[in-house]
Amino acid sequence: MLRLAIPVVIVQVGMMAMGVVDTVMVGHISAQALAAVALGNLYFFTLAVFALGTLMVLDPVVAQAVGAGDLPAVGRAVQRGVIIAALLTVPAVVLLTSAAPVFSLARQPAEVIPLASAYAMRTAPGTFPFLLFVVFRQTLQSMGRTAPIVGAIVGANLANGVLNWMLVFGHLGFPAMGVVGSAWATTISRVLLVLWLWAASRGALDPLLSPIRPEVWQLQPLVRMFRLGIPIGAQHVLEFGAFALVALMMGWMGTQAMAGHQVAINLAALTFMVPLGVGDAASVLVGQAVGRGDPEGTRGAARAAFACGVAFMAMTGAVFLGLPEELARLYSRDLGVIGVAATLIPLAGVFQIFDGIQVVASGVLRGLGDTRAPMVANLLGYWLVGIPVSIYLGFVAKLGPVGLWWGLVLGLGLVGTSLLFRVRIRLARRQPRVIIDTPLPHAEPHPADSA
Repeated sequence: MLRLAIPVVIVQVGMMAMGVVDTVMVGHISAQALAAVALGNLYFFTLAVFALGTLMVLDPVVAQAVGAGDLPAVGRAVQRGVIIAALLTVPAVVLLTSAAPVFSLARQPAEVIPLASAYAMRTAPGTFPFLLFVVFRQTLQSMGRTAPIVGAIVGANLANGVLNWMLVFGHLGFPAMGVVGSAWATTISRVLLVLWLWAASRGALDPLLSPIRPEVWQLQPLVRMFRLGIPIGAQHVLEFGAFALVALMMGWMGTQAMAGHQVAINLAALTFMVPLGVGDAASVLVGQAVGRGDPEGTRGAARAAFACGVAFMAMTGAVFLGLPEELARLYSRDLGVIGVAATLIPLAGVFQIFDGIQVVASGVLRGLGDTRAPMVANLLGYWLVGIPVSIYLGFVAKLGPVGLWWGLVLGLGLVGTSLLFRVRIRLARRQPRVIIDTPLPHAEPHPADSA
């Protein structure tokens, strides 16, 4: 678990670090700039998160095929993943280029909307490269090849830092573009990210991507992959949407409340990348064990994942509870922003363990091919309980930002607990392999199958 999880965690933290660099750099311009980047990033990932989650269908399909030694199935899965990524890019780009009316309907601060919409519009060209990177990343992870992904994410982060420094503040002859410069830095870095990953792993990817297999265009297997992946995408939308709605409600409380919330949620999201990486590793090891018909290996991978993910979140929770103001000052000099963030960061410490449990459990279930249970748990935990409690405490009980966050704590607790029980139930059963293609009798082998 650790051999696979550590590089995957580095990749997850690296993905998050790009957003942290954007936030920290523009946070030294003004509270409005910080809020604009927060809202623009929130909007991008609200649109991209369904596609990102849907593409995680590659985890069980590829990992189980690798465990079963079925290399042709790996190639078909990757090529279908590219098709799905292209299809999902279109609606995301359309909505990114028309962000301003959405922000107005969401009643965001008037002084933030122009900057936030400009940021969102300039992230649109990086949407397909970002999703293509996800296809390559999930495939390589499921094959146990993580070194190229780590190299690509490190290079992209270095590029993002330098580009932000150049374009946000106007160095090396470039004009100081502020929020817009940060958006361009992010987009360019996403393009470089997928190019570097492809260049570093051509030996593994090219035999899977070429030649194009005619069966990948068959409708029924493509629909099966969508049907298996859509609940993962919906789960991500429900979870991310709950946090996004809380962020929008923070905007109704003012720019400082929104900026303070962004600081606290950025820290929580950064630590979340570690159990998220562990969950990804769990989906790979569990899926490979299912593919080779190894029930004890399946249970062992699940136990190891929970041990790693929950232990880390317990440690970070203690840090959040003990050093809230010091952490807030890393992001902003505005005393109002620091004050809000310092009241929210301890609450992030409270929900750390539940967050670790739910994301590791989701990874284990994904490796088993159980993609619907996490979706149902997120629907009930966040939207039936958590969000109504947030609204009541934040606005009716007039607890403000703290009240909104207590609803998130309750929702996370319910989701984590229910998914832990689901894992126990599923691991007690026989685990069949996920089959996307129905083999045809007397089918001719594909020329690339021998590779």
